[in-house]
Amino acid sequence: MNESHKSEFIELRKWLKARKFQDSNLAPACFPGTGRGLMSQTSLQEGQMIISLPESCLLTTDTVIRSYLGAYITKWKPPPSPLLALCTFLVSEKHAGHRSLWKPYLEILPKAYTCPVCLEPEVVNLLPKSLKAKAEEQRAHVQEFFASSRDFFSSLQPLFAEAVDSIFSYSALLWAWCTVNTRAVYLRPRQRECLSAEPDTCALAPYLDLLNHSPHVQVKAAFNEETHSYEIRTTSRWRKHEEVFICYGPHDNQRLFLEYGFVSVHNPHACVYVSRGWNQLCS
Repeated sequence: MNESHKSEFIELRKWLKARKFQDSNLAPACFPGTGRGLMSQTSLQEGQMIISLPESCLLTTDTVIRSYLGAYITKWKPPPSPLLALCTFLVSEKHAGHRSLWKPYLEILPKAYTCPVCLEPEVVNLLPKSLKAKAEEQRAHVQEFFASSRDFFSSLQPLFAEAVDSIFSYSALLWAWCTVNTRAVYLRPRQRECLSAEPDTCALAPYLDLLNHSPHVQVKAAFNEETHSYEIRTTSRWRKHEEVFICYGPHDNQRLFLEYGFVSVHNPHACVYVSRGWNQLCS
């Protein structure tokens, strides 16, 4: 079912057009089994460009540093990580509501995620042993990320009328962390003095990030330094009105569930994790 007529997508397309994005290949639609995705509006041939998103549409650490948060990030020691910069910007802009310049994009982001880090402990306890351990490790990592960031959030108080503790809550940061973790595209590593030495490789790509994953397709995706756009070319053919997929990588279902919150039916990369105790029993 084509969803181009919905108000949130009309606003998003207007917002993207103002940032020099033009596209006639794809349209937002809802599909059985995968939900919201992008549909081909014409037949697509092997090697054809399916989407080219200008740099002006990407949300990167450059976006954050150029914003009102830049002065606070630049003077904070030790330097914040690129991930913290992106998460802080997302939470702040979401809090801004209709005042945010990124509102059309924020409106189409998921309100909640299904990654294990978001599940209740009683649900995590039902997971297979190896997956449960990974899920608990992931939760501990995000909790530490939040705890270690609270002093930085406090430094932002002059920007807000409300108490920063109510804005940068654990649930708000968890939502932002999942947004970056599940939707970011890869950029060539960069290094900024005002950010920590962790790899600065993530960018949020509005509209492009509606493309769903399939392990059965291959694409060529990268930022083109000449056109200053993030481009995706397909190595498959698509008929008109088919859902267009990309591949997030050769991931098994445990990796897909941990990182993205879903599994893939008939996944050719599926595998079975064998515990150390089972290995010893078999030997």
